[in-house]
Amino acid sequence: MRFLYNIFIYLYKLGVRLAAFFGNKKARKWLKGRNHVFKDLKTAMHEEDKIIWFHCASLGEFEQGRPLIETMKKSYPGYKILLTFFSPSGYEVRKDYPLADYVFYLPSDTRRNARKFVQIVRPRLVFFIKYEFWFNYMNELYNQKVPYFMVSVIFRPSQHFFRFWGTWFRRQLRKITYLFVQDERSLELLDRYKLYHADMIGDTRFDRVAELAEAEKDFPVVREFVEDTPVMIAGSTWPADEEKLAGLMQQIENIKLVIAPHQVGEEHIDQLKKRFEKFGVLVYSEAGQNKTGDARVLVIDGIGFLSYLYRYATIVYIGGGFGVGIHNLLEAATYGKPVIFGPNHEKFREAGELIANGGGFAIRNTEELIEVSRALLTDKKHLDKSSAMAKNYVKDHTGATKKVLEKAKEYLIV
Repeated sequence: MRFLYNIFIYLYKLGVRLAAFFGNKKARKWLKGRNHVFKDLKTAMHEEDKIIWFHCASLGEFEQGRPLIETMKKSYPGYKILLTFFSPSGYEVRKDYPLADYVFYLPSDTRRNARKFVQIVRPRLVFFIKYEFWFNYMNELYNQKVPYFMVSVIFRPSQHFFRFWGTWFRRQLRKITYLFVQDERSLELLDRYKLYHADMIGDTRFDRVAELAEAEKDFPVVREFVEDTPVMIAGSTWPADEEKLAGLMQQIENIKLVIAPHQVGEEHIDQLKKRFEKFGVLVYSEAGQNKTGDARVLVIDGIGFLSYLYRYATIVYIGGGFGVGIHNLLEAATYGKPVIFGPNHEKFREAGELIANGGGFAIRNTEELIEVSRALLTDKKHLDKSSAMAKNYVKDHTGATKKVLEKAKEYLIV
């Protein structure tokens, strides 16, 4: 099985090279970022460095691991933080992350790369976030007796570890020092296969978003635009979401809309300006030249600060639910904002739990979006209750980072 796995890795690399050859920009970045990674590592690192290594697939996993990175940095200032990414979408956004001493792409998971990487880095402790199971790295860390934790993992019976042909993959899990899982079902599944080196800690994302609500960040343009008017903030939207939001604006005339699309390229911003033109549109980056005036729609054409804008909302719409899946609900819920989202949310545990406690609402079409929004905006008791349930949901699920840190203390020498 290891032979087949290694064949898969080489085929994956070949697929990336072909995609890059035919013009795929993400594939080109993936390759370019790894061209001189070992040379750059050797140049950057010092022999006396004591490294704690965090690996994230992309930006979402980084946000999941961020509370742990920041806590470890604060608790162990004598150690240096190495942060690696698999995807360009994570690396490009966080390559200058100030709390990491080193940020690199992770070389592809071949035996040679894994051995060389671990020999250069010489990590004292390793954290992989959520779904990144790279078995050659796993094996090398195990052979070198480096403590290696998987954090915020979710296991499902359908995964290859638990299929009838998954014996080899399950054996690899035994090489992980400790597994921190998000839910009871994951822990029960591991227990069923006698994988007892695990604990349920919940989701570290809750610790991250809980900090957002305490941050005192002000955005005058948004504050001036909102004033005392009911406002929906729509985050990480796609065209299918934006079509329904236009229908909402048509039917509910006393609401304002702040829309932060997932794609902020000039072409898409122009499309949004045309779609919402009749309601009056202001683009965030142009607000220096234009007063908010009678505009009912504010388009956010920047990235990196959406999570702080939700504080200005009355209600929130989270995009992605009419496509591959909803984006981050917790960043809005932490402020005590009811969250509305599309039907493709089954893989997101927090969506189901927010629906159950009254802090979240799933909609299937424009009519349901209008109905749910109108009910919240016209019934203060309903709005207040939903807001409180959303906020309490986040508050009740914090603490995962502290649990991981307690375990890590057993493996670190100050």
